[in-house]
Formats: sequence, C-alpha cells, structure tokens
Amino acid sequence: MKRTALILSAALLGAATIPAVAQQRTTLDIYVIDVEGGNATLFVPPSGETVLMDTGNVAPDAAKRDAARIMAAIRDAGVKQIDHLITTHWHGDHFGGMAEVAAQIPIKEFIDHGANVQPTPVVDDFITKTYPGLYGKGKHTVAKPGDKLQVAGLDWRIVAAAGQLQKTSLPGAGQKNSYCADFKPQDPDPTENAQSVSSVVTFGKFRVAHLGDLTWNKEFDLQCPVNRIGTVDLFIVSHHGQPISNSPVLVHAMHPRVAILNNGTRKGGQPDAMRVLASSPGLEDLWQMHFSLLSGQEYTRPGMFIANNFDDPTPTLPIQPIAAPGPGAPQPPQHNGPAFWFKVSAKQDGSFTVTNQRNGFTKTYAK
Repeated sequence: MKRTALILSAALLGAATIPAVAQQRTTLDIYVIDVEGGNATLFVPPSGETVLMDTGNVAPDAAKRDAARIMAAIRDAGVKQIDHLITTHWHGDHFGGMAEVAAQIPIKEFIDHGANVQPTPVVDDFITKTYPGLYGKGKHTVAKPGDKLQVAGLDWRIVAAAGQLQKTSLPGAGQKNSYCADFKPQDPDPTENAQSVSSVVTFGKFRVAHLGDLTWNKEFDLQCPVNRIGTVDLFIVSHHGQPISNSPVLVHAMHPRVAILNNGTRKGGQPDAMRVLASSPGLEDLWQMHFSLLSGQEYTRPGMFIANNFDDPTPTLPIQPIAAPGPGAPQPPQHNGPAFWFKVSAKQDGSFTVTNQRNGFTKTYAK
C-alpha cells in the first residue's frame, strides 16, 4: 500500500511539472502571423514544446511592430518560451524582429542554414554583432537536409538548407512525379532565397510543408524525378506567393488540401503564382493574409478567407492585377493598424480547422 502511494505521488508530481497549457491542448496549433510579407509561423503541439519560424522585418519600426504581432500569438497560445527558432534565410523580412522577440521571451535554440551568401551591411552586421549575443544564451544549430528536429509529439524533417536538398524520400513518398516532364527552369538563383531552411512536419496523419522562400529550380531538384516530400494537408505557401517559387512540380505534386499565403499588399500573389495554387489538384481552399493589389479581383480570394484589409482601403479592389513594383517604385502601403493571424488546429486523425482571426470565420476539413 505504501509503495502504491509512493508511485501515485510520483506520478502526480510529474504531472505537476508539465505546463498546464500542454495538459489542456490536444491539437497541433499553428499560427500564421502577419509580418507584412514575411512568413512568421508558430507551431505548438500538445506537448507545449514550441517552434517559431522567422521573425519579421528588419527596419527598426517594422521590427518592433512585427515582434509585437508575434508576441500576441505567443500569448494566445499560452506558452512561456520558444524552444526552437528557425530562421529560414538571411533576408531582412525573415530575421528582422529576432532581437525584439528575444528580449521578451526566452529562446532555447537558434537554427539557421549557416553563412550568409548574399552580403549586405545590415545582414552581416546582425550576424556578426547581434546574433552571437542571442544564441550565446541558448544553443546554436546549423540545419542540414535529412536532420530531424526533436520536438515532442512531432516528426519534423529538414528537407532543404544552404542550397542542399533531401536526397531520399520521406516516409510514404517516392512516387514518380509526373509534373517534372513539363518543367521549364528559370534563371539560376544566387540569393539567400535558394538557401532556405525548408521543413515538412507530421502530426499523426496530418502533414504540413513550410519551405521558406525556396525558389523554382531548387523545387525541381527536390521533387524530380520522384516526389520526395509526398502529399501534405497544408502548404504554407513559399516566398509570399511569388512566381519565382511555387512551381507545379512542387505544389501540384504535394497535392495540398489547403494553402495559406502570407503575402503583403504588394508583395506576392502575382497571377502566375496564383494560377498554380488555384489549379492544384485537390485544393479545397486558399487562405490569404492580405488582399493583394498584384492579384486584383481576377485572382484574389473571397473576403472571408483574407485576414487583413488595407489601412486606407480604396472603394473597390482593381479588377486587373497591377504590375509588381520595380526599382524606384513607391513603397507599398503599410498595414500598421491591428493585424490578424490565421490559426490552424490539427488533430492526429488528419482533420483540421482554419480560423480567420479578423472575422472569426472558421472552416473544418475532415480527416
């Protein structure tokens, strides 16, 4: 009897050490956060262990704004630390708010692809002066394709990093990719986009792909001649929905049921990319962070699927897409008012819901 009491006491003590939010959560919760065309995404499985991917823009005012938006999602998730922070690549819209986030919540592990291949003073100054002081308080890991990130309750696979790609197929994948035959390469991409740390995450029967800004030719190398990723339920759309990413050899082969596009008002959502996404076999819905002037009415989604409006809305969205801004073009309209996220709650049976925080619209996708 005494031994039984001791065992029960130990079990209760162990349960007491598990965060309350972890005991209550039964779903994998994913917050896709508005950072004005970056791709900040928070993952929280039932264990309560957390992964944050990317931290917003680098300009001082934007960094504070984006860190505040990320922290709002973290508070909503009820977690007290970031266990793993993945910086997909060294562009200013992906690492910008890192120091501001780190000042507000402990971060245990900092993950990146290694050296910056596209030197600029702002980036290199951050990497050499600020970044070591951040990861010096925790752990620093350089990701490689084939790595498994240890997150309790998730199978987290790194499929691309530093321009290198997964060579073997993930479990259940490896079938011939019929879309490879029609692939037309684009110009080689020497930028940081092609270096992106790219992830495929499995929670029971639910699968999600988040590939950062991985570009067109790298998608071919990853997915041809066989589909090494396999199919996914959710695709966090690459590169803000720009047509230098999101080729059919990737998107159509993954056969996502739902796609979430983290775009800006004039960043991403161009017609060529939207056509690929909208025509993907089996796609049930595309959710979009912002109305895109680059999409116009022709290619945008219904308003219930869009998280954020313009700060200064025009009476009507132009029917025809406007041209993407080039050198010397005026800056896109900023969205500095209240910002809203998408929240995905996935069950282990493969069913999941997506909720638009702006209007409360929720849709459930059956297992």
